[in-house]
Parts: sequence; structure tokens; C-alpha cells
Amino acid sequence: MEQPTYRYSLDFVVRDYECDLQGIVNNANYLHYMEHARHQFLLEQGIDFARLHEEGVDLVVSRIEIDYKQSLRSRNAFTVKLAVHKEGALRIIFDQEIRNKATDALVVQARVIGVCLEKGRPAKPETIPGLAGLKL
Repeated sequence: MEQPTYRYSLDFVVRDYECDLQGIVNNANYLHYMEHARHQFLLEQGIDFARLHEEGVDLVVSRIEIDYKQSLRSRNAFTVKLAVHKEGALRIIFDQEIRNKATDALVVQARVIGVCLEKGRPAKPETIPGLAGLKL
């Protein structure tokens, strides 16, 4: 993947229960970390998922491409970064990475593809109140 210009980052620390029997973070938890970072980013942009849902608008993930590069372990501090842009008329692309804070090693690199649904039908992001102001 080409190196994007990240515009948001969020710090975390691995909790014991997120690790599997091998003592490393279970692969599914990386998806949770990235989702939480996307939600926090959108909230800080004034975009509230719950309010949008009540208005009949849902932001959904349609595809995730993820490369696991290195494992995190319990109590590792790490940062999730993201960049966002539009692709075509409907897709919102989040380029994300996770880095170990102690070593700056790349842990995960991902491309998350999302779409807007208005009353269950695909919608252009710029037509959705609240999303129109998101710089894509």
C-alpha cells in the first residue's frame, strides 16, 4: 500500500483479555482497535452514528483489506492512525495503520472501504447532512 498522509491518531494499550493462548493480540481485536479509532475520528468531526441511524442513515463497512506485520502483546502501547478519502461516487476509504509506540514498528496496515446507506439504499456521502462537511 502507498503511504497515506494520516490526519488522525488514537493511542491504546493492550489489555490482557485481548490476547490469545499464544500471548499475542488475537487478530480480530485489531479490527476493533481500528473501528474505535474511526468512530472517534468521526465523532470529533461532529458525525454521530446513533443520530444518523435515527435519521435513516447508516455508515457501513463493505470490505477490509488487512496486512498483519507484527504482533502486539499484553500491556504494549500502540497508536492507530487513519487517513480518509473518497473513491468514486459512493465509497469512503479509510487507510489505517497500527504502530507499536515503543519501537515504532508497523503492526497492521489496512484499507477499510465504507459506504453510506440512506433508508437501506446506497447514498453519496456529500448528500448526507453531517457528512457533507467531512473533507474527503
